[in-house]
Amino acid sequence: MASETEGASRRGRGGRTAKRAQRDASRSVAPAYLTRRIGYVDLLREEELDKIVHHSDRILAEIGIEFRGDPEALAIWQGTAAEIDGERVRFPKGMLDEIIANNVKPVFTQHARNPARSVQIGGDHTVFVPAYGPPFVRDLEGGRRYASLKDFENFVKLAYMSPHLHHSGGTICEPVEIPVNKRHLDMVYAHMRWSDKPFMGSVTAPERATDTVEMCKVLFGADFVDQNCVVSNLININSPLVFDNVMSSALRVYAAANQCCIVTPFILGGAMGPVTIAAALAQAHAEARVGIALTQLIRPGAPVIYGNFFSSLSLKTGAPTFGMPEPALSYLAIGQLARRIGVPLRCGGSLTASKIADFQAAQESVDSLVPAVQSGANFILHAAGWLEGGLVMGYEKFVLDADRLGMMARYLKGIDLDDNGFGMDAFAEVGPGSHFLGCAHTMANFETAYINPPLTDSESFEQWHDGGEKDANMRAHERWKAMLESYVPPEIDPDRDAALQEFISKRKESMPDAWH
Repeated sequence: MASETEGASRRGRGGRTAKRAQRDASRSVAPAYLTRRIGYVDLLREEELDKIVHHSDRILAEIGIEFRGDPEALAIWQGTAAEIDGERVRFPKGMLDEIIANNVKPVFTQHARNPARSVQIGGDHTVFVPAYGPPFVRDLEGGRRYASLKDFENFVKLAYMSPHLHHSGGTICEPVEIPVNKRHLDMVYAHMRWSDKPFMGSVTAPERATDTVEMCKVLFGADFVDQNCVVSNLININSPLVFDNVMSSALRVYAAANQCCIVTPFILGGAMGPVTIAAALAQAHAEARVGIALTQLIRPGAPVIYGNFFSSLSLKTGAPTFGMPEPALSYLAIGQLARRIGVPLRCGGSLTASKIADFQAAQESVDSLVPAVQSGANFILHAAGWLEGGLVMGYEKFVLDADRLGMMARYLKGIDLDDNGFGMDAFAEVGPGSHFLGCAHTMANFETAYINPPLTDSESFEQWHDGGEKDANMRAHERWKAMLESYVPPEIDPDRDAALQEFISKRKESMPDAWH
């Protein structure tokens, strides 16, 4: 048994660790977004891409896409060369590509309320975004439980304080204690108030999308919103080959308001798409192009992102699997398809089916994130916090993932080939047979030469033992706790804040609570 003196010593070291994590968490020295200096991994030859596009065009012309319960969307297609049969729409070859080529912006800015936090989306730029949608949260103390508004606000604050997360995200977790028809107001407000990074809006009903746009007008000004992108949103296609009226209606609201739609085929191979990769790619390219083109028919030049969510499936149980080679290959091919039509790309991030932040979570997350980065994805959603196939937002997983994003940021910077990078002065100083540990070049690059992730343990066994034998989850637990303790909210104009709260209050009073 440890003595009282030893216990006090360990508690002291733990306190110092927490304070160090607190100091590190308060530093946001990273850029607002990343600009890659490494190439893309081009998996397929041009003739192989042509085959995918050919079969995608066949799906559009021979099978078509259904717009269920949205006559307004069907009316938009009426004025084009598309063939409409009830709710089914078929598209002649080349029609969608022409609309996209003539209207879509390959690069656009999503403005944050703090201009220094605004992000460039498209081209060689990459933006890391937290996980989206979990109804549960998990941490070492509280275990797995339903998420609350407090949890939601905590994750907004953690994302704000994490220098390698460039975006506040959207539905980071579902605050289930608030009525379904009202919780979007609290979520959007939390992004606006407790962070000054860009954020995502609500899509679960067209009126909630409208509320988001109206709140943005209060925060940014109506004229600014009309001419600039200030909010992005996730439009999931009801694969296979269906836009339901909830998603298509939300898309119409945001596109008309000149705000960014992330049009995302949601394909689980063997369920919402065929089991073969080539077929899933052809389906995804068909579905995405339809949604992208629709945004441009509603408002030419409206910002839009080519979304992608393809997951393999356990054909024994029907459960989605993550970090597998098949989705990794699809990411690389989707990157080529998105670049071919000149549309910014969204891919998934640190995805895992694991229930906790263990080895499986690390392996699957890395094997999901790396191909997304190598594909050239511009908007990487679910980059931090995702557990249990998206059902859980993990506190420890969030900060562990955020550390990993810092490594990816360094990877995307590539190799410096300037005079400092080659270090000839170091060779001249050290000469043969000595070492570089104390030379001027090493000292000048001491803090920036190599990334030093705060949660990675590289100490000796003795140091680790004396520090309490903490594993990565224990260190991550201390870190997120310290981050929240040191959190200081960004300033906000008090009049605009009051106007936002008044808008929320009036909207909530205007409708009875609904729980479904």
